[in-house]
Amino acid sequence: MMNFPILDTKVYGHPLVYLDNAATTQKPQQVIDALTGYYLTLNSNIHRGAHYLAAQATERYEEVRRKVQLFVNARNNKEIVFTRGTTESINLVASSFGRGFLKECDEVIVSGMEHHSNIVPWQLACEQVGARLKVIPFNDEGVLDMKVYESLFSQRTRLVACCHVSNTLGTVNPVKEIVRIAHDHQVPVLIDGAQAVAHMPVDVQEIGCDFYCFSGHKMYAPMGVGVMYGREEWLDKLPPYQGGGEMIKDVTFERTTYNELPFRFEAGTPSVGDVLGLGAAIDFMQQEGIENIARHEEELLNYATEKLSAIPGLRIFGTAPHKAGVISFLLGNAHPYDVGTLLDKLGIAVRTGHHCTQPVMDRYGIPGTVRASFACYTTTDDIDALVNAINRIAPIIC
Repeated sequence: MMNFPILDTKVYGHPLVYLDNAATTQKPQQVIDALTGYYLTLNSNIHRGAHYLAAQATERYEEVRRKVQLFVNARNNKEIVFTRGTTESINLVASSFGRGFLKECDEVIVSGMEHHSNIVPWQLACEQVGARLKVIPFNDEGVLDMKVYESLFSQRTRLVACCHVSNTLGTVNPVKEIVRIAHDHQVPVLIDGAQAVAHMPVDVQEIGCDFYCFSGHKMYAPMGVGVMYGREEWLDKLPPYQGGGEMIKDVTFERTTYNELPFRFEAGTPSVGDVLGLGAAIDFMQQEGIENIARHEEELLNYATEKLSAIPGLRIFGTAPHKAGVISFLLGNAHPYDVGTLLDKLGIAVRTGHHCTQPVMDRYGIPGTVRASFACYTTTDDIDALVNAINRIAPIIC
């Protein structure tokens, strides 16, 4: 039986209906216990100490690395790098890849539905050397134009960066096909998996990608921890992202020899407790069954889409045939922030704004949307509460 203590919260006298899971998921008791248990019984720096607590913390930390490897089916645990989240994971690759492999007039391909975290790091990398971005467009439904994608490649294309699932439109992109086409041109691919790993099985070897990035806090783990999967052959070629402790073998004032994988990319003291929480979150998801979670959320998406579509004046943005549990909408001519504020007063937690995807909003010519997003603990009662609340505020706001 799932146990998420925060879901018992009352908001303005109403039971909390939490529909902001694309921003962050709530945490089950076992994740909270893993986090507090570390600070109660194991708190110590890892890898560097000869004492009992350090040894135990190090063992538990590396156990989670192996657990993540199996969770995404990486070839070995050297391909799993711990970061603070998806944003840092992408910045790591963009910075290191940019320094090692981007030159003037080179090109990086991104999709038009990317989160800013998969746009801005590549802009920064391109600006440093005089390279440029090329963009895959998408249609009104929120489906990428794969013919245009194929036409974007040239002899100067150096990397493709694309989300697995759009955080705004819910589109599940054909990542295997995206990778296959890029590899036909000998171009590596980074996949932003932040909105995928909590909602569907992910197999990086089956996808074939060269890098895959995701955050713990969107998959029932604590904030402050994430993962960058990278093919060993690519990680061996990339220069380090940051310098400091742990990422070195030997340091003199004349030169530094870097550590082996994956430690070369993990400078400084990590957030050990959060990593242990990530391990507990993976245990939770596997106990529930990721296929069961995916099936449950698909049923919720279909139910919510039908119910919301019946509301007069409500427009849904993102109607791709293959979607995850995200619905972005506008209610009449009401500003999304006003809708979200009124829903909050009725205990309904949704996200409003551009969702860090301003190019998507520009594509539709709108300032933002209201976004309802689902998780394993979301129920049809939650959807009904949202629909009833919208019907209640519609006469006031429209």
